[in-house]
Amino acid sequence: MLEYQVKIDSFEGPLDLLLHLINRLEIDIYDIPVAKITEQYLLYVHTMRELELDVASEYLVMAATLLSIKSRMLLPKQEEELFDEDLLEEEEDPREELIGKLIEYRKYKNAAQELKEREEERQNAFTKPPSDLSEFAKESEAKDTNLHVTVYDMLGAFQKVLNRKKITKPAPSKITRQEIPIEDKMNEIMNHLRKTKKRTNFMTLFQHDQKEHLVVTFLAVLELMKSHQIMLEQEGNFEDIYIIGSETIHDA
Repeated sequence: MLEYQVKIDSFEGPLDLLLHLINRLEIDIYDIPVAKITEQYLLYVHTMRELELDVASEYLVMAATLLSIKSRMLLPKQEEELFDEDLLEEEEDPREELIGKLIEYRKYKNAAQELKEREEERQNAFTKPPSDLSEFAKESEAKDTNLHVTVYDMLGAFQKVLNRKKITKPAPSKITRQEIPIEDKMNEIMNHLRKTKKRTNFMTLFQHDQKEHLVVTFLAVLELMKSHQIMLEQEGNFEDIYIIGSETIHDA
C-alpha cells in the first residue's frame, strides 16, 4: 500500500463539497434533488477512498444524513395523510434542516471570500503615475472566462480517468505492486510541461492502467498545485481540465 498522505487546504468539509456539487450541477439550493446529489456525493467520497486519502468522519456522517433524507422522501405516504390537508401543511420537508445549514454556510463562505479579496486589494495598493494598460485588456478578459478549478473538480476528473480505464481495458490477471516515488512523478510532469511549453490535457497524464500509477499521478498533480508550480484551466462546467506550468505563464 502506498505510504503517502496528502492534505489539501481546499477540503473544507462536507458542506463545502455539497455547495460545489450544487454550483456545478446548477441546482436550486432551495429545491435540492436529494437522489441526484446523494449519488454525486457518494462518488466523490468513493474516489477519495480510492486515492487512499484519510476521509474525515464528518464526510461519512453527511453521507449517512443524505441517505437518510433520501429514504424518508421515498417512503410511501399513508392513505389518510393523502387526503388530510392539515397533515400535508404541517408535514416537514426532510431537506429543510440541511438546506438551512447550506444557506448559512454559503453566507459565511461568501463573507470570508469578500474579506480575503479586500485584504488582497489593500496589500496591492500603492501610489504611482497612471499607466496605460489597454493592451492587456483583451488578455485579461480572456483569462477571466476560465473557471476556478478546485480540488473537487480534480476529483471529478479523476473519476473519469478511473471509469475510462475500467471500460477500455480489463483488469490484468496478475498485478505486480511496485512503489512509485511521488517526487519522480512530479519531476516527470514538470519536465513534460517545460518540453512542450504549452498547456496539457489532464487526462493525457494517465498513460498507465495500474491503480498505483493512476493514484500517484493524481497526488503529484495535487502537490504541484499546492506548491504553485502549475496552474489549471477549465473553460466551462464538465469541460476538460488543462495544466499549465507556472514557468510558462511567467515567461509568456
